[in-house]
Amino acid sequence: MKVLFAGTPAVALPSLEALLAAGHEVVAVLTRPDAPLGRKRVLTPSPVAARAEELGLPLIKADKVDADAAAAIAAAAPDVAAIVAYGALVPESALAIPEHGWINLHFSLLPAWRGAAPVQHSVINGDEVTGASAFQLEKGLDTGPVFGTMTESVRPDDTSAALLERLSHSGAVLLAQVIDGIGAGRIAGIPQQGEVTLAPKLTLEDGHVRWEDPALAINRRIRGVTTEPGAWTTLAGQRFKLGPVTMRPDVADLAPGQVRIDGKSVLAGTGSHAVELVQVQPAGKKMMNAMDWARGLANKEETVFE
Repeated sequence: MKVLFAGTPAVALPSLEALLAAGHEVVAVLTRPDAPLGRKRVLTPSPVAARAEELGLPLIKADKVDADAAAAIAAAAPDVAAIVAYGALVPESALAIPEHGWINLHFSLLPAWRGAAPVQHSVINGDEVTGASAFQLEKGLDTGPVFGTMTESVRPDDTSAALLERLSHSGAVLLAQVIDGIGAGRIAGIPQQGEVTLAPKLTLEDGHVRWEDPALAINRRIRGVTTEPGAWTTLAGQRFKLGPVTMRPDVADLAPGQVRIDGKSVLAGTGSHAVELVQVQPAGKKMMNAMDWARGLANKEETVFE
């Protein structure tokens, strides 16, 4: 089939490669415009744009599917559009441009975790199983009929970044299979069934660790916001970033936020038992080993996260 591919970040690349490997003709690639990156704010193509240029694929760069972008999509005459993390909503007026519409790869088992951050919310909420769904885009937010799903176990040490990386590859296989099936007329979408949960985009505040929470909730939150937007607490009035922690149910005598060096471990109290800090980033410094940071503390016995 002639496919328009819409995507922006690196997580969309496996799907682009899978469609090409399956023999589909990618007639155009829709992606967000170049964005300033780094300290010097150098305009940089999105990962999808860079790969499309390497492959010699026609590019449509647009912040949203406006009239100009819609005209460019129509001119490419795709049979179907495949969309993976493009980063903007597709207006109803553009949904009918391809004969078979737009097929979205969403990283959850719909109708669970509709929205922009399904993997992060899945980890934060302690899901044991998640997956990906290939579904038909329609006017509602992630409400369309589903053509196929795949499942993935959430590992105890998964961060949202690690889980999303796995899902990007297994989901790419699903998307290519669904596009194959649609082209051959073998499959049809099935209306979503089950409990609807929402996964709005995370803010910086979603990464704020509250030490009064139980250790399990803190552990899940930190893993869920790693790497974006990142976990943090405050120390002496300054933001202090945290990497994933290790559960320490053997230590239950620390007050919430209280820090203690125990042998070669740096522990922090929670609303239940302690957690062990592994990587930390004090204000103005780079991420470092927690023990290296703790050795430089002036008042080790009085360190408390706020």
